[in-house]
Amino acid sequence: MNELLIIADPRLMAERSAWLMSLAGERRLSAHTLDAYERDSRQFLTFLTGHLGGPTTLKDIEALRPADFRAFLAARRKVGSGARSLGRNLAGLRSLLRYLEKKGLVNAAGASAVRSPKQPKSLPKPLSDRQAVTVVSGEAQMHDEPWIAARDAAVMTLLYGCGLRISEALDLTPGDFHAGATSLRITGKGNKTRLVPLLAIVGEAIGKYSALCPFHLEATEPLFRGARGGKLQPAIIQRTMQTMRSAFGLPETATPHALRHSFATHLLAGGGDLRTIQELLGHASLSTTQVYTGVDSARLLEVYDRAHPRA
Repeated sequence: MNELLIIADPRLMAERSAWLMSLAGERRLSAHTLDAYERDSRQFLTFLTGHLGGPTTLKDIEALRPADFRAFLAARRKVGSGARSLGRNLAGLRSLLRYLEKKGLVNAAGASAVRSPKQPKSLPKPLSDRQAVTVVSGEAQMHDEPWIAARDAAVMTLLYGCGLRISEALDLTPGDFHAGATSLRITGKGNKTRLVPLLAIVGEAIGKYSALCPFHLEATEPLFRGARGGKLQPAIIQRTMQTMRSAFGLPETATPHALRHSFATHLLAGGGDLRTIQELLGHASLSTTQVYTGVDSARLLEVYDRAHPRA
């Protein structure tokens, strides 16, 4: 906050803080997104201090033209920001300006007139069927402590068997699993809930871990625990996957999130329809799910090139 006292006047600083609080409270954005928006807006105000020759005020924001926003994006590009980062920069600034505009403090037309940087098309990188099965198997886990190996296998099985984000898996509690249940209720982005099928193999992996875990697992507390009993952190599972990449010769794209991509890709390849996959993944828009049609087509072409005698 001390930095903001230099780069913006107190009122603008207060409005920016109120905007961030509204994002957390009303829109329930993730902590990761909030951190990014805080950083982006701070970088923008820092840029304006040099660009305009002094601490930024609401009047300065009101007077900004599209050229000023383009200058900021150009400055970020010079220090290595890619198209995705620049797009998020602009999205955060537009959100801040819309907030100020609703309060009658500025006009947001300047930022709205700037086109977002063209985003590169990138397809998810799924694992092959065999690689995914290897990663989720209990025998493949690298830890010497049996309960930790069982824990890692259970988390990996949830990511691949249910298509969960790693944060969704690690937020689960023992109370989320009921005897004889065939589905699992997941709370995802934006606090939205969805039902996913609970495969028998997933239930078995959870049961094995729960039986071996040395800590008492209360129904409302985190199911997955770290070595000292606290909530398991994503970085631990990411490091586990990194170790497995080396041990099994998996590609660098083999990450915990790749298991979610593999879930969707393998369902589509097996005849699943996009609408169902959209619901299982918790995507708000079908266009987000449609990227997997490109993945599936790419895999089909790869098989064709490798196997067809005329390829």
